[in-house]
Amino acid sequence: MLKNLLLCFAIISAGSVRSQSLLGAWQAEYSENGKPMKSVLIFADGYQVATQYSAVTGAFLATNGGYWSLEGSKMTEKVEFDSEYPEHVGNTNSFEISLTDDTLSIIGQKILWKRVDDGTPGALQGAWLMSGRKRDGEIQARDTNRPRKTMKILSGTRFQWIAYNTETKEFKGTGGGTYTTVDGKYTETIEFFSRDDSRVGASLPFTFELIDGDWHHSGFSSKGVPLYEIWSLRKE
Repeated sequence: MLKNLLLCFAIISAGSVRSQSLLGAWQAEYSENGKPMKSVLIFADGYQVATQYSAVTGAFLATNGGYWSLEGSKMTEKVEFDSEYPEHVGNTNSFEISLTDDTLSIIGQKILWKRVDDGTPGALQGAWLMSGRKRDGEIQARDTNRPRKTMKILSGTRFQWIAYNTETKEFKGTGGGTYTTVDGKYTETIEFFSRDDSRVGASLPFTFELIDGDWHHSGFSSKGVPLYEIWSLRKE
């Protein structure tokens, strides 16, 4: 059932004033085949991601997402990536939702998501695309319009990055959890990582700075490799 629910939240460009109440993070906990599971949704302006993973070990199961819009109670989605069903990439779907200030559900489904945050405090809230790296002291720009993308979506307290290719429909990897931004320090705490479950629970501190609207992000990767990344807010 959750596979279908995850498909339902892979969604198309923000439209109505009412859709603003969706912004932020939502979470549901339940059992599947007797195992405790967690589903997390993050909505930013125009883009969202839905992910399912073990509530006990953090073992990754599935993720998908893309563009979203809401008109009344009618949600419209366009899938941009799907780890489990790549053939769904590019599909557009509509369905009815039930939304309150604190709960979210799909009409006819049993899973109830509860609000985690409303996009605050969220110094970096939004959907970002990796647009460059610094190597050997030089900035190397990256074309954000190319099919291969690395996107990071942040609510007020949660983050998730996703690497994928919209042309080939390939899913490359993802990771996510909670984050804080304090005194120029951005710290991630990993709750799931599709490439390496052993990293679950690790906290990674980075230095961050907003320069001309871009997010400059430096520190060390989960493998201990130095990095300097530049992220730009999605506009299309």
